[in-house]
Formats: sequence, structure tokens, C-alpha cells
Amino acid sequence: MDDSRNQPAPSPDAHPNTALEVPAKPRILSGMRPTGKLHLGNLVGALENWVRLQDEYDSYHFVADWHMLTTDYADTSGLQSNILEMVTDWLAAGLDPAKATFFVQSRLPEHAELQLIFSMITPLGWLERVPSYKEQIENIKDRDLHTYGFLGYPVLQAADILMYKAHYVPVGEDQVPHVELTREVARRFNSFYGAIFPEPQAYLTRSPRLPGTDGRKMSKSYNNAIFLSDPAPVVSKKLATMITDPARRRRTDKGNPDVCPVFDLHKIFSAPAVIDKVNRECRTAEIGCLDCKAHLAGFVNQRLAPIQERRQPFEQNPKLVWEILDQGTQRARRVAQTTMVEVRRAVHLT
Repeated sequence: MDDSRNQPAPSPDAHPNTALEVPAKPRILSGMRPTGKLHLGNLVGALENWVRLQDEYDSYHFVADWHMLTTDYADTSGLQSNILEMVTDWLAAGLDPAKATFFVQSRLPEHAELQLIFSMITPLGWLERVPSYKEQIENIKDRDLHTYGFLGYPVLQAADILMYKAHYVPVGEDQVPHVELTREVARRFNSFYGAIFPEPQAYLTRSPRLPGTDGRKMSKSYNNAIFLSDPAPVVSKKLATMITDPARRRRTDKGNPDVCPVFDLHKIFSAPAVIDKVNRECRTAEIGCLDCKAHLAGFVNQRLAPIQERRQPFEQNPKLVWEILDQGTQRARRVAQTTMVEVRRAVHLT
């Protein structure tokens, strides 16, 4: 178990960089809320990018369990099992703890301390203008989001990022405003207390909108997801029920791939020759929807096979996952403690 929280922090009298190993590569940081098993949307929207970047950057990836509490605070009974499932999928997708640091946000109280300090200097208007704030208030009706924690979660995000002085934050376009707010927080802090934090850049990653089996965005909450751990027969069965071109009612009707969610998945998972074939033959009714879905299932299962093979040893021995998180959290703590020595000194809290 992780007992490093009992280790003393670096002395405030020490040089702030003595305990911090300067990374040989630019540093990136990204996190994910622990909601359980991950699906194809998580794979193509985040995980595959993370795996690619871990060879090029000093990569930090964290379990954003405090962020999960901003919306799901009323029931936390499944939190630890969700963390286990999510990080197991990280490892199965190819994230390598020898190349990247995994850690659990809530095990590092330094994040909460830095958030508190940032909250003192962050204007309320900055938080109210974040696009996702109003969007989620309007769209999530089954829980009360009018809380201090939900309004202030971008400040916690800023603390997460700036704690590790990340150079880049891999995000999709919808998350760019959060990175910009982080840059503003860093700029404001530096103007008051001295140049402690670099301003991170958004690293725009390919993040296609992946449709679920009902045509809406793939999401666990919509019950339309294909999970990375789904066995091949389950994947095939789910895809067989997926909606297609609504105007194509009979096998002999000509279809329009441009409005078909199944074809959207073909463009991501299938071989170019098959994409061309489906695009052409759907329009002439040479191929039916069931055959089209069967072709897609073959490619999706082919993509998932090595992921599920890598998943097996961690499923059989969950202790391995917790040990990886413990070790990564200890590495992250050393960086966080060093940063907070600098921050406390700058704010004259020592």
C-alpha cells in the first residue's frame, strides 16, 4: 500500500529544485474521471493518443476522483471498483507505467492546497463563463449541480495541471477553454507572487465523435456503449442492433452512408478498401445493413483483441494495478511536494 504520504516534505529552506528531477522531455498531463470500464469512444478520443504520446513526452496521467465528486457526490459506493476498472483499461490499451506516471488525485492533498490558494485569486466571472459549466447545468437534470465544487472545478483542474508544470495538456477542442483558464490562473498568480508557473499549451488531439448503438454520442450513461472488455460475440450482438440510415427500411432500398452511424464507425475502424466498398454498395443496395454491420464487427473485434489480451493478467491479479498506482502516486508526490515548497515560499506561507 502507498505509505509515502507519511514521508516528510522537502525542507522549505532547501533550494526549490533540489528534489525535482528535471524531465528530459517536455511534460504532459491529463486525467480521466473514474466511471468504470472504458468504451470505444474513450479509446479513440483519449487512450490511443496517450499511448502514442508516452514515447515523446514525460507523461503524467491521473485518476480524477475528486472531479468525479463534482457531479456524482451523492453515491460514491462504486468509486474504488471504478478506479480499478478504468486503470486496468489504461494498461490494456498500452499505457506503460515504465514510460508514464499514473497517480490518484485524492491521495495528494497538495492538489487541494494549491486549489485553495488559486481560488483566492480566481475571479468568479472566469468560472461562470466556462462553456461546459452552463452546458452541464442545462443538460444534467437528474442531480443538483448548483454547488461550490461544481462551479469551482476548473480551479481544481488548474491546480492539477500547474502542480506538475506541464508544458502541454492533451485535449479535444471542447476542453480548450479549460486550458486557457489554467493559463490565466498561472498568469495571475505569477503577477502577484513571481514567476513560479509556466503557462501550459493545449495539445489538440484527434478526438472523433463516436456514435453509440442508438446513434447518439457513445456514452455509458446512454446505455449505448461498446466496452473495451466486451467479448467478440457481445460486440457483434451490440453492433447488430445499431441503428442505420432511417430512410432505408428494406434490403432493396438504396442507402445513404453519409447519415448512417454504422458507416461513421467504419471510417474509424475498417480497412480503406472495405470503407470504399460499403460506401459504394450501400448506395446501390448491393450490400444490406446486416452484412455491413458484420464487416464492421470483424474490424472492431480485431482492434480490441490485443487490448483484451493485455487486460487478462490485470483482471486475474488486481493487486498489480493498485501497486502501479501506488508507485506512480509516490513519484507524483515528490513533484507535488517540491512545487508546494515554491508556492508556500512565494505566498509567504512559510
